[in-house]
Amino acid sequence: MNYILFDGSSRVNLLPLTYTKPVAEIRIGILTIREKWEKWLNTTTTTLTEDYLEDKYPMVEMENNIMINASFLPTENLIGTIKKLQKNQAVFKEDEIIAFHTTDTQKEVNFDNYQIINFTDDIIQIKYNWDIFTNNGEALESDFKLITKNRISAPIPNTVHCINKDQIFLEKDVEIEIGVLNASKGPIYIGKHAQIMEGSMIRGPFAMGEHSVVKMGTKVYGPTTLGPKCKIGGEVNNAILSGYCSKGHEGYLGNAVIGEWCNIGADTNNSNLKNNYAEIKMWDYQKERFVKTGLQFCGLIMGDHSKCAINTMFNTGTVIGVSTNIYGSNFPRNFIPSFSWGGAAGFTTYQIEKAKTTASLVIKRKNEDFTEKDIKILEHVFDISKKYRNF
Repeated sequence: MNYILFDGSSRVNLLPLTYTKPVAEIRIGILTIREKWEKWLNTTTTTLTEDYLEDKYPMVEMENNIMINASFLPTENLIGTIKKLQKNQAVFKEDEIIAFHTTDTQKEVNFDNYQIINFTDDIIQIKYNWDIFTNNGEALESDFKLITKNRISAPIPNTVHCINKDQIFLEKDVEIEIGVLNASKGPIYIGKHAQIMEGSMIRGPFAMGEHSVVKMGTKVYGPTTLGPKCKIGGEVNNAILSGYCSKGHEGYLGNAVIGEWCNIGADTNNSNLKNNYAEIKMWDYQKERFVKTGLQFCGLIMGDHSKCAINTMFNTGTVIGVSTNIYGSNFPRNFIPSFSWGGAAGFTTYQIEKAKTTASLVIKRKNEDFTEKDIKILEHVFDISKKYRNF
């Protein structure tokens, strides 16, 4: 069977993270959503997404296909249900489509003509950006079980103080000598070639991807995830750094989702709790206004390629678009459009040619490739985000 992950109705709500990638590429837990589905299905998947993303994330259609809503995270029971799907059958969770069978000759999909299978188990759906950090612990524990099943961790040096060692898993070539790994509140997963420097204290659930670094004396509270080639220092609490990001110095990051290729300047802090303890509102791209999150703790959402200078202060519930550059004293506003340059004193447009030059330098510094496909995506995001840059 051919499996295709589609963005679904959540895509706009998940901007700015989905400006540069399909929903399936969002990281939550240890793996991206695509990686989870592929491990559970034991096969590769392709993507149905926005036209401007198709060159980098193409769709492969065959005679028979199962379309899967990428905003849902897989479980064993859901996988079993989806694998049994036949022609003209669809799986729903209440009013939301999860998966359906289609053929390459099918001109349109009308669910009135489908047999509807209602999936009643509890399941995680990522509808909004804040769903990523609020569900990160549960997703991380599920991924930990999936990745480490029937496997043995690499040896942990005796100089490392471990609590609940059975829930700590190191891949090969991890560098760690002195520190604290406390898995009493959730598992800890350390990817290949990762480094945890001396004096770091990590409380699970926690995961770090290949070639990531935790710097000396870092304090980490779970559930926190580092994607590949990330670097953190200071204090981090319930945050996801999607990949290729740097927060290498002191400062607090909490209840946050940081996209790829971002840099957090030294002594930058984000607030995650209002002084009056009130419910936090956050920018909603679908409604184009601030909406209630239902959360008392909610920090920062930052799109790919964005940067902030030293001593930056972010207020509760701040949303930052793609390829922004933020600097200056005082709090900048709590919705900053893509390709903005400035801070509390005001913003100008971060011109696309300068943004591409910076992106190229940052990506090459991580020994990765900045392709023509990536360039075209950034150019398109620059154009479609213009309406928000009213300065």
